[in-house]
Amino acid sequence: MDILLQQIINGLVLGSMYALIALGYTMVYGIINLINFAHGEVLMVGALTSWSVIGLMQQSMPGTPGWLILLLALIIACVVAAALNFVIEKVAYRPLRNSPKLAPLITAIGVSILLQTLAMIIWKPTNKAYPNLLPTTPIHLGGAVISPTQVMILSVTAICLAILTWVVNYTRLGRAMRATAENPRVAALMGIRPDMVISATFIIGAVLAAVAGVMYASNYGIAQHAMGFIPGLKAFTAAVFGGIGNLAGAVVGGILLGVIEAIGSGYLGALTGDVLGSQYSDIIAFVVLIIMLTLRPSGLLGERVADRA
Repeated sequence: MDILLQQIINGLVLGSMYALIALGYTMVYGIINLINFAHGEVLMVGALTSWSVIGLMQQSMPGTPGWLILLLALIIACVVAAALNFVIEKVAYRPLRNSPKLAPLITAIGVSILLQTLAMIIWKPTNKAYPNLLPTTPIHLGGAVISPTQVMILSVTAICLAILTWVVNYTRLGRAMRATAENPRVAALMGIRPDMVISATFIIGAVLAAVAGVMYASNYGIAQHAMGFIPGLKAFTAAVFGGIGNLAGAVVGGILLGVIEAIGSGYLGALTGDVLGSQYSDIIAFVVLIIMLTLRPSGLLGERVADRA
């Protein structure tokens, strides 16, 4: 039971990060039917930007509380990621909006490779030790342990999901996003500017990805130019698992995928007596996706994105 409780906690932490990234995928897909495969690299840029900011602040402002440094680094990372995703949408995706579906998909893959290469040039192709700025004293829950960093991840995720739910359901921007997702041409006739709504969607997705990137680097203590590929791929899996185009599905899919992956890898590691379980975590994630697509192609919640008129 101790192993199960510990892996559930680990899974909730991992699934929370997957959920934040998956929301970016599903929001963009729900509005313009595009899979933004560069989304994982936005996460990476956010994490590396925060790493650079933390290093500068520790040198120039010694004695500053760790939580304040982390908060300021997170805010700057969100601004940089939002600006980057805004430029990506305007330069790489907007000109191809009425092109065949394969063109923006290939462009997204190209943007992903480009961002990885630029990050490798700017930050060098080496692993960076991400500083732990929060207390390290573990919190005991029964037979399991949770760190203050993991508590922070769960809390920040809950806050982000609450804010996003409020924005989508109770603001003018949220109504415009839902109208554009339903039918962009009719929304334009009603006074909504689809281009502005789509740009706002990319910006919101980038902020969530940057938050997930900072939390991912804080949790694992490392950042590097290729760190966004696997989390981005798994978050896309989570979005499909929950039902692509459905915000609630992205959250449910991300958390479930994280829990399944953590429990599976934890018990495999316990059975083999070594770390083989963690090496099989990627396989577990995609096996779950294959099974889900076979049994329920529309995902768990199964809400189909509205057809364009």
